[in-house]
Amino acid sequence: MVLDNKARIRSVAVIGAGASGAAAAAALRAESYFDRIRVFERRETPGGTWIYDANPGTPLQPAPGHLAPDLDPPLRLPSALPATTNTNSQERYAQTPVYAGLTTNVPAIAMAFSDRPYPYSPFVPHWIPKQCIQDYFTYNRTDAFLSLNTTVEHVKKLPRERWELTLRRPNPERGVDEWWAKTFDALIIANGHYTVPFIPSVPGLAAYMTKYPGKVFHSKSFQSAHAYADKRVLIIGNSASGIDISTMLAKTVKSPLYQSRRSKSRWDGPEPPSGIEWKPVITSFHEVGSITFADGTVLASDDIDHVIYCTGYQPSFPWWDTKYNAPLWSYSAHRLDRSYLHTFFVDHPTLGLIGMPRTLTFRSFEYQAVALARIFAGRSHKPLPDKESMLTWQREREERCLRDHKKFHDIPWENEETLDYFRELYNIAGLPLLTGEGRHPPVLDAETRWAVENIRKYPDGGQKIDGGALSAKADEWVVVDVEHKKGILSFV
Repeated sequence: MVLDNKARIRSVAVIGAGASGAAAAAALRAESYFDRIRVFERRETPGGTWIYDANPGTPLQPAPGHLAPDLDPPLRLPSALPATTNTNSQERYAQTPVYAGLTTNVPAIAMAFSDRPYPYSPFVPHWIPKQCIQDYFTYNRTDAFLSLNTTVEHVKKLPRERWELTLRRPNPERGVDEWWAKTFDALIIANGHYTVPFIPSVPGLAAYMTKYPGKVFHSKSFQSAHAYADKRVLIIGNSASGIDISTMLAKTVKSPLYQSRRSKSRWDGPEPPSGIEWKPVITSFHEVGSITFADGTVLASDDIDHVIYCTGYQPSFPWWDTKYNAPLWSYSAHRLDRSYLHTFFVDHPTLGLIGMPRTLTFRSFEYQAVALARIFAGRSHKPLPDKESMLTWQREREERCLRDHKKFHDIPWENEETLDYFRELYNIAGLPLLTGEGRHPPVLDAETRWAVENIRKYPDGGQKIDGGALSAKADEWVVVDVEHKKGILSFV
């Protein structure tokens, strides 16, 4: 797919100033081609999901079974722009999921931007990624592109593949919201997908939450293990956040810490860790306060003070107008709609998205950003395929994921799919011009590949730190022999 020569892209908007937005801005600027680049960020600073809200306010009200379009609907737009309105009071899910004790779970050499490594490694506290994202805007001189405290509230596709963005910014001095619109030739979505928490629907859960307000909440509202000292806690889920929060709480809560699991995770051994008792999935909640599990066991009301759902998030695009633009995300299929390489869109040649694949985070963002910047500048090494070929890619991937019971946007490492994916983006982008315009796609060298395959925040289930399969490093992380590398990117 090649853009019409008459529709040259000279202005690009980026939604979001997290890691993917920082990568996008750096790649766009490096092309020395675009006349106008703007990065719109609703928070007060760059940092995205790594911004820590020490005082996040009222915890989010759980909504079992509800999808993001119900929980995070678009705001009502002014009838004409520019305009001022009363300050918005609708929940916008701007609070991040970062909690006090959070550290990264991807080895630093693979997680950090390729040209700006973290100051130390392998796993760093949450403020280091935030600082690095902020510094990345300064390092690349893209901080001048930032429009902070500015929320994109509506995106409308215009003729000739252009985009109109309706923007809102609170004015605390006047006590109003100010609205206006801007038009761009191209748009990159980099707003992340750890915003709207997901809690599954369970019989009796809604009534249980009504009778026991504050007892059930999502891990996005978790702040610190100290708040649960000597409390009786049930964790739902055993993916990355479930394991992380369980590990912290097991040291402070009243033993045992209960953990409900649908299936065994890669970290789970044959027996639960000390202080933790495993439970199967919950089948029902009861107004008397008890909780029933799939094996028929019951926890009485007095057995539990808090229930924490570590069940992930849903992507949310409340500003995307499907009336003008066609759907962006399929909540039934759990994937981008009519997309190619998790980055490009069949029906929108001037639209790109960075950050959806579950893979090497910051490093992955760089490959996507450089490929998009090169395509938009008309200097890619390879053009995108035609629409039919892109739809074939989506269909074949979906069929393969269904057959293998994998999620569409999960890209595993151990079968070399990650390397193949990065290679596709690398080949589209190609190298910079001889005269220096453009960024180099990152090199995934032997040292980086070794770190991904061997360094773990937590040992794999059933392995022991005994100098054989594992070796301890300061009691904070472990090195794993490559033969134990199954499910390497499960921690992302």
